[in-house]
Amino acid sequence: MHIVIPAERLAGERRVAATPDTVKKLVGAGHVVTVERGAGLHAAIADAAYADVGAGLSEQRQTLLAQADVALVVHMPEAADLEALKPGAALVGMLAPYGNPLLPRLAARRISAFALELLPRTTRAQSMDVLSSQNNIAGYKAVLLATQFYPRFMPMLMTAAGTVKPARVLVLGVGVAGLQAIATAKRLGAVVEAYDVRPATREQVESLGAKFVEVPMTDEEKAAGGGVYAREMSADFQQRQNELLAKHARNADIVIATALIPGKPAPRLVTASTVAEMKPGSVIIDLAAESGGNCELTRLGEAYQSDRGVHLVGYANLASLLAADASSLYARNLHAFLGLLLAPEGLKIDLADELIAATLLTHQGEQRFGAAPSATAAQEPHHG
Repeated sequence: MHIVIPAERLAGERRVAATPDTVKKLVGAGHVVTVERGAGLHAAIADAAYADVGAGLSEQRQTLLAQADVALVVHMPEAADLEALKPGAALVGMLAPYGNPLLPRLAARRISAFALELLPRTTRAQSMDVLSSQNNIAGYKAVLLATQFYPRFMPMLMTAAGTVKPARVLVLGVGVAGLQAIATAKRLGAVVEAYDVRPATREQVESLGAKFVEVPMTDEEKAAGGGVYAREMSADFQQRQNELLAKHARNADIVIATALIPGKPAPRLVTASTVAEMKPGSVIIDLAAESGGNCELTRLGEAYQSDRGVHLVGYANLASLLAADASSLYARNLHAFLGLLLAPEGLKIDLADELIAATLLTHQGEQRFGAAPSATAAQEPHHG
């Protein structure tokens, strides 16, 4: 098979979909691999590193894509790039499936497109789980980003001039990003609280040394929040939730917000009135900014101070800020997924395989995915 890795064109994207390590494995398995020149530059990978493991290099993007049996990407390519792919080619990456206007075009081009955000949370899929690998990085980076805006120390310090109190951190959402944010804040010496709609996450929070913030629930609400993924809750529950979170946010120095419901706007957990009551110098890092934000005042792509002196940070794509490690982990995820597709006789798409069926957006001229999830369906938030 001819596998190609184009450079990412999305503004601010620094990751690449394959590394010399994964390219070496693909070449060793008998595949031809071609990388667009400069594709790995922002991830600290020189073109020569790809060439040294047997990859070809190309400066002609459209020609490169036209040759692909399989194209590995981080994000959905532009429409012009999709037109260059030949019918029957496979496209593998994080393709933003919910409401994506390019899906009909992919179907018309007879491209087999795989969105790895849709992988089910199963043991078999762990090595391919792009959301976990990238959210892990985003949660770590969110805390480090908060320290750049927070005007005080994170840990408690006892000095001759007096004692400095530790920062108080509130993490909203205990998925992979939230758990990594808890662990990172604890390592930096902060006092950490965490909230999630799922009571079952209490044990994970407490195992990391943080305090779990819990909204009292009815039996019905406990059942709704008892699954693997966060779910949209009733209006009555949301009111109780927001009242409790407002109290804890007012006492926090740093809020790391990670809550998402795929295919829907991010839940509003921090209102403008809560921000107005937070301490001057406190910080909100909103990882849900691309979906509207967990904070009512978040501005996508911006960092600014409120009238009260609260720092609100809505930067997107935090994983890309650690592009070298993010690319390494992402490339391994893609290589593991390719193990389902690449057979000695060529591309093999087994629709009976649950992982293939769950991620396949378009195939043989048909759009297989496109409807938004129901109110009770959700999956691990994506911050990559």
